[in-house]
Amino acid sequence: MSSEVIAPPVCQAARKSITHPMQKAPSKACDCHIHIIGPHDEFPLSPGRAYTPPEASIGQYENVQRVLGTERVVIVQASVYGTDNRCTLAALKHFGPQRARGVAVIDPSISDAELHTMHDAGVRGIRVNLVTPGGPPVSHLTTLAERIAPLGWHTQVFVNGTALPMLAPTLLSLPTDVVIDHLGHVPANWELSHPAFDALCALLDSGRVWIKVCAYRSSVAGYPFHDVDAAATSLIAHAPQRCVWGTDWPHPSFEGTLPDDGELLDAFMRWAPDPSIQQQVLVDNPARLYQFS
Repeated sequence: MSSEVIAPPVCQAARKSITHPMQKAPSKACDCHIHIIGPHDEFPLSPGRAYTPPEASIGQYENVQRVLGTERVVIVQASVYGTDNRCTLAALKHFGPQRARGVAVIDPSISDAELHTMHDAGVRGIRVNLVTPGGPPVSHLTTLAERIAPLGWHTQVFVNGTALPMLAPTLLSLPTDVVIDHLGHVPANWELSHPAFDALCALLDSGRVWIKVCAYRSSVAGYPFHDVDAAATSLIAHAPQRCVWGTDWPHPSFEGTLPDDGELLDAFMRWAPDPSIQQQVLVDNPARLYQFS
């Protein structure tokens, strides 16, 4: 039997340039889902990672902000760092509390002191990745949520759409608000009457669940991802007060043509053409969820 160790696949680098959107984001708009990766020599990747991303620097992302017009950002701990949150915390320090919040990845054994240090740095939630290999078991959801509930944090979940109907009762039982990643990761070719969409709508109706309308990972057709329009438009119309938006820059571990972040903002404006809904999803909802002053 071969003992050869297979290296994790290297994923694409972020786009060198992006399209200017037809309409810039409103003042204090928040990109609620990005990752900062590297420098690798300062923040080494986890040996158990599922993929190897190129560096995606703070400076590169600030250029994305300038093009989109966003002023606030939520930095989500990338799975390639496991529970080593130093890169995310360093990025939070750079952006500062008026501009940034963070979502960490933690182990149940983390100390209360570490949690309070993260809170002071701007962390307002934890992510539980049930999709990417190497993530925690579902059983950790309740344990982790109980640890963060006293801080007023939320539990962010990346889950496959097929699991949503079964997972919904567990999510509603958690002692925290819940944020569902990537439009529930429901394939775009599923009908809006599918049980996964029913589960999403019921979760949003609970008043304790939010959804990130970052939709391109649900696409079946691929770039430019127009097949996600129906689902995204429907969910925003159903519960605009429970939606936030994000780019998922630099789009790690994505095969095929990478999203263009300017086009992603154009897509959101297409899903929510009413300026009042744009304001709600891009500005007001993130301010409430992530506790921006």
